[in-house]
Amino acid sequence: MLLVIDVGNTRIKAAVFENNTRLIAVAFGQDDAGKQLQRLFHQFQQIQAIVTSSVTNYIPTTIQDLGKEIPIYQISQHTKFPFINQYATPNTLGIDRMVLAAGAVLQFPNQDRLVIDAGTCITYDYITADNVYLGGAIAPGIHMRYNALHDYTAKLPLLTPQYPKQTIGNSTQESIHVGVVQGVLHEIESTITAFTTSSKSFSIILTGGDTEFLAKRLKNTIFANSNFLLESLYYTYQYHIQNAY
Repeated sequence: MLLVIDVGNTRIKAAVFENNTRLIAVAFGQDDAGKQLQRLFHQFQQIQAIVTSSVTNYIPTTIQDLGKEIPIYQISQHTKFPFINQYATPNTLGIDRMVLAAGAVLQFPNQDRLVIDAGTCITYDYITADNVYLGGAIAPGIHMRYNALHDYTAKLPLLTPQYPKQTIGNSTQESIHVGVVQGVLHEIESTITAFTTSSKSFSIILTGGDTEFLAKRLKNTIFANSNFLLESLYYTYQYHIQNAY
């Protein structure tokens, strides 16, 4: 039984896996990490190891303490990945993007893949059917766009994301919703169109904290899974163990 932990920019996600099956998945803030992780260990006392990755330098103290009792496997750029990395600056490629690419390769073999991670930022990652990672794009996430409109203007309010009622905003608040949400949806749709136009066999994976919010409004056929990064961490670890030597 494995505990998988993803430390993101704003939240921490954790899941327990046994025999390739995810038993539970939770998300929480950094301040709540100790209590939530202890709760998981109390609920699943057969956890034998921890697999973790972090896009920041922050590692919860609880994880470090647990490492004194059971093994901790840190997924990093030195981990064995199931793809050829053609990123021009591989040392700056986020570990979250690498793990997502690995998960796409391992779960969707023999086809082109586009992974869209809608979290703090929206990242796009392309992996060919021959398992070559080409790169992608990084854009502001939904909440970042709302925050930017509020922080860099004098009078625009800070709003909670919601679907606009129409395509033309007839008030300041509605105009913001149209600009942010419709802008993100059009961005994703156009990226998918460009990808699918050049590929005959492909999979499109949407993940991240805003998965459910966006998936309902996207017109293209996608595989939506908000826990894809956790699953990818698990499968990346399994691949690394099997191919490390």
